[in-house]
Amino acid sequence: MALGKYSRVDNRRQNSSYCSTVTITVFVGLCLVGVWMMTSSSVVPGQSVDVPSQENKNEVKQQVLPKQSEDSPGELPEEATQGENSTPEEKPEEIPEEKPEEKAEEKPEEKPEKRSPRRSRRRSQRRSQKRSPKKYLMKIPSLMMGQLLRHKMKELMQMMGTLKSKNGEKNTEDGGTKPDDGGTKPDDGERNDKTDEKVDQKDSKESDKSPDGQTNNQSSGELLPSGAQSELLNETTTQSGSWSTQAAESKNEKETQKSANQQGGYTWKLCNVTAGPDYIPCLDNWQAIRSLHSTKHYEHRERHCPEEPPTCLVSLPEGYKRPIEWATSREKIWYHNVPHTKLAQIKGHQNWVKVTGEFLTFPGGGTQFKHGALHYIDFINESVPDIAWGKQTRVILDVGCGVASFGGYLFDRDVLTMSFAPKDEHEAQVQFALERGIPAISAVMGTKRLPYPGRVFDAVHCARCRVPWHIEGGKLLLELNRVLRPGGFFVWSATPVYQKLAEDVEIWQAMTELTKAISKQEPPLCEASDDPNGAWNVPLKACMHKVPVDSLERGSQWPEKWPARLGKTPYWMLSSQVGVYGKPAPEDFTADYEHWKRVVSNSYLNGIGINWSSVRNTMDMRSVYGGFAAALKDLNVWVMNVITVDSPDTLPIIYERGLFGIYHDWCESFSTYPRSYDLLHADHLFSKVKKRCSMAAVFAEVDRILRPEGKLIVRDNVETINELENMARSMKWEVRMTYSKDKEGLLCVQKSMWRPTEPETLTYAIA
Repeated sequence: MALGKYSRVDNRRQNSSYCSTVTITVFVGLCLVGVWMMTSSSVVPGQSVDVPSQENKNEVKQQVLPKQSEDSPGELPEEATQGENSTPEEKPEEIPEEKPEEKAEEKPEEKPEKRSPRRSRRRSQRRSQKRSPKKYLMKIPSLMMGQLLRHKMKELMQMMGTLKSKNGEKNTEDGGTKPDDGGTKPDDGERNDKTDEKVDQKDSKESDKSPDGQTNNQSSGELLPSGAQSELLNETTTQSGSWSTQAAESKNEKETQKSANQQGGYTWKLCNVTAGPDYIPCLDNWQAIRSLHSTKHYEHRERHCPEEPPTCLVSLPEGYKRPIEWATSREKIWYHNVPHTKLAQIKGHQNWVKVTGEFLTFPGGGTQFKHGALHYIDFINESVPDIAWGKQTRVILDVGCGVASFGGYLFDRDVLTMSFAPKDEHEAQVQFALERGIPAISAVMGTKRLPYPGRVFDAVHCARCRVPWHIEGGKLLLELNRVLRPGGFFVWSATPVYQKLAEDVEIWQAMTELTKAISKQEPPLCEASDDPNGAWNVPLKACMHKVPVDSLERGSQWPEKWPARLGKTPYWMLSSQVGVYGKPAPEDFTADYEHWKRVVSNSYLNGIGINWSSVRNTMDMRSVYGGFAAALKDLNVWVMNVITVDSPDTLPIIYERGLFGIYHDWCESFSTYPRSYDLLHADHLFSKVKKRCSMAAVFAEVDRILRPEGKLIVRDNVETINELENMARSMKWEVRMTYSKDKEGLLCVQKSMWRPTEPETLTYAIA
């Protein structure tokens, strides 16, 4: 080796005889042949060692980025990009200090004036390596070849270190290594404040998990090495590059097999029911409906949930397509998505809905909207200026909504409408509304209270809704009085106003007398123990609740005008009260709002590859204060905020903010048609629900109400995230990304068009 190094660095010539030169050359050549034969399988070609290719750079980068959809390229969320380059336990690989002569050897091109003809020939030979690697290796002296290989390996290691440094710098530019601003969501007992920092990312095809199924966590941005250490190569980068380790390969394979075994535990079948693609388990329970003693009060249109929620999957209508985006969807939808023509035949002359080729079109009219819905809306505002659509009146209830054109056009006036109608002979009216991108649920005013708290709607509207308000002491009208905010309006435009039929005149007179009696407080007052907020399966009573008079009691004051009310803490939330997360109530409310604004802006809008222009119908399955919905205010989406029946009753706060929502028990099906929502969001819901009911049944319900290609975002503990990921994979859903840190996780999955072929007959759902 001394001879080779001496000749290469110092460029000295040996003044020996010609015979000695020939002897040395032959000897060196024989050595080269021996070395080449022993190392050819591992050294050739040298091309990949010369300069790291752009493909290799991209490969390292792609291991860090989440899988992006065709919807949008997206960017990594702040919580997803921190700490990809090191872990606190690992030490950077130490590289010995280089000697001066070795450095000179690495960069001969920097001193062209000192090159000898012999070195020029060697340089020419190195350039020819790319064209013929084997020929080059056979001609170069063996000692010099070993030296060159060491030189190339050092170059490669330096380049990989530089690549690692550039990768770290890019993460910083993307916002991934920004220090936490401290605005984390308060702890609710299961939440971890650090959930929104960098958590581990798993590709849908290559997971990096520990043997126990927990996703391995990498360090946060604050733990990245500083100074010169950041330029050194470490094993974290190596494992993300071209070569993996045997431990990683074996671990991935074991996890793949384990995941396959777990997926084998979920066997999904297709629901065989009379309702087919329109199946709503709690509204299509024909066994319960047939056993009813009376249908006088629309009991057959109320919820009758099966004892065990179904775990089968609902079929798709033949020819189903991705729904038309808002706001075009307000005027037309795909016929095959809601292939029902009965309503068009019955109400076609009233401009409810028409069949136009492959579309169902909605002219914007209705029984009361002879000149269109907007004209009707403006007429009401002119008749009652105090209603002040979109300012004073923000959240309204539309009873017997039909296809919900009234609510659909109130969006133009900044009004949010909760529309509902029964699943009855007016075929699929609520389904039409949801397909159009208009909020609606399937419900009826029958024998039970509506699933809303008391004193929350700014106005209640009914256009020719066939509701017998006046019967049985005005029980149904008094239910509207319960949910109507003191000072709000009840707008009733009905047939008796402009027709002379004896029955219609009688109804009008009865309603006139009843409303006068209510204004004089003549109906009996409800008992003091009667809570107007109790609404889940509570029977109706023909009594009237008192109007609050205490200035700090909810309902005694009108909320701020929209949009100021969205971020303002309700006046009746006092510091003496403890919030959901343990802080004083006003602080709890503010912290929750700041948390969701940060998560939505830094993560959801740009970081998980969702094209929000294709999202319209959204549900927050566990809303708390409605912070998630509030953070989406500037998008063309509406959010159904759900407060579970076993969680703190914060739904009045959501309405006070100018948003809306509903009570629900996720151990039962939701009162909506299949394929209703574009996006579902569940924050620490599933870990709570699985303590009371089957996770498989809840996930089957998620599949039922989510549209094909719709997204589900879940934030929960890692154990629950892993279980949900396995369920999603077993349904052939696309796992867009998963993260975990400190036993908290984030999962984003996209529903596919896949349906099972084996049927499961639900006898109680056969008419």
